[in-house]
Amino acid sequence: MCGIFAVFGYNKSHTRDTLLKCSKTIRHRGPDWNGIYINDETKVCVCHERLSIVGVNKGAQPIYDCPFNKNYVLTVNGEIYNHTGIRDIVLQDRYDFTTDSDCEVILPLYREFGTKFLNMLDGVFSFALYDATENTFLIARDPIGVNPLYYAVDLDGGVCVASEIKAIREWSRTVDIKIFPPGHFMTRNLELKRYYNPKWLLGEGIPKYNMEVSEEAICQKIRESLTKSVEKRLMADVPFGVLLSGGLDSSLTSSIASKLVKEGKNRNWGSHVHSFSIGLEGAPDLLFARKVANHLQTIHHEFHFTVEEGIDAIRDVIHHLETYDVTTIRASTPMFLLSRKIKAMGIKMVLSGEGADEIYGGYLYFHKAPSDEIFHQECCKRVKNLHYFDCLRANKSTMAWGLEVRVPFLDKEFLNISMPIRPDQKMNKIEKYILRKAFDPSMTDGEAYLPHEVLWRQKEQFSDGVGYNWIDSLVKDCDEKVNDEDFSKADDRFPHNTPKTKEAFYYRTIFEEYYPNCEMVSEFWVP
Repeated sequence: MCGIFAVFGYNKSHTRDTLLKCSKTIRHRGPDWNGIYINDETKVCVCHERLSIVGVNKGAQPIYDCPFNKNYVLTVNGEIYNHTGIRDIVLQDRYDFTTDSDCEVILPLYREFGTKFLNMLDGVFSFALYDATENTFLIARDPIGVNPLYYAVDLDGGVCVASEIKAIREWSRTVDIKIFPPGHFMTRNLELKRYYNPKWLLGEGIPKYNMEVSEEAICQKIRESLTKSVEKRLMADVPFGVLLSGGLDSSLTSSIASKLVKEGKNRNWGSHVHSFSIGLEGAPDLLFARKVANHLQTIHHEFHFTVEEGIDAIRDVIHHLETYDVTTIRASTPMFLLSRKIKAMGIKMVLSGEGADEIYGGYLYFHKAPSDEIFHQECCKRVKNLHYFDCLRANKSTMAWGLEVRVPFLDKEFLNISMPIRPDQKMNKIEKYILRKAFDPSMTDGEAYLPHEVLWRQKEQFSDGVGYNWIDSLVKDCDEKVNDEDFSKADDRFPHNTPKTKEAFYYRTIFEEYYPNCEMVSEFWVP
């Protein structure tokens, strides 16, 4: 992944230097190289901060349809997993590619199909494309919002778009910054249009899929689809690894990735996958992660952090995350610290397990769902809002150090198979029952993807799994830093999403220091 920044209609106060300064605020997302396109006549700027994962030697951005004419200019943060199929089947040699980037297929698709090509893409992305032939643009974000994207429109109609808020803040301190919604695109008329419209996302009733399909058949579809999703995400020309918390979701992605590498899929960096865990001394996640690593025979790296180190990092975490959500900040801090360690070892990409809890109703409160319909509606709501929470946490915690995270559970095909599964199969005495069952030896001809005690381990919040003392210590520290008088004025100071605890109040004050008047870009995670 990378960092993108573009302005369509900048004003006289901006120069090449000032626009480069805006892009530089997100250079942590792309420390390998940067590029800039400037058109002083039309007042368009397209910048790219590059993290090279695919096409390392020949994949620089912005990408042009022709280096001489530059009729079309593209900056992308993401990966297009089906780019080879698009080149060979859809385009059929009708376009001369100038880079090895998987993202370059966006340019010829746009030329041939206009905005209709977006659903052809299998991947995660946020991009800005400038069409100089019509002096127009196309901005788009992937279906679930795995990759972050924000935008703002100034009083003169100039549009700014960027991977992070901080770049737009540098461009203008007065504009109203908004989240660019997942599954949407925007053109010169500034109208947001949805292109991703699966039935489950539109809330069309409770699932009726698989009413007469056997459990064995459902498990096979889940297993095949998730394996295919992980395999796609092994697309990399650099060293990669897996985040392994010891919980079900990260353990499954680690198991599948390890199995695929041993079978010969992307063995550029050896036949054993590197796995990474973090926690306080004695944390439950570390114990289970060790068991999984031993079972899979990964090259395992276990890191510890102290409560003090975690607390010391809070301000940096909020600065990078651009949110004030308590749950997200709690869970992001260990991930933020771990990502720094991983990058220091030369790893540039990792797989992670985000999304399974939302898809399968994996949180413990789902046990209390009063009906199947409400259970399903809550799953849909959680998946729709992932871009506020787990997608944001995973992306920005890792990209703070120039480390890319990939999330196989949020693959489009896997979602289409998993979302319609009936609630009574998702929750059958234990959360995520059907997902567990799909990888149980009884469904895999005896193959043990995971140790039994991990496969059937009950859900544990990441922020608890890294050490129960972590949350208690955070709450105590925040209580000491916020006095009663200041907290009593929370309603007046923060009328939108008013913090209800001193911990929430403390995070909100830090957020306001960095991003004043940007409270609308964040939400609170509330079951």
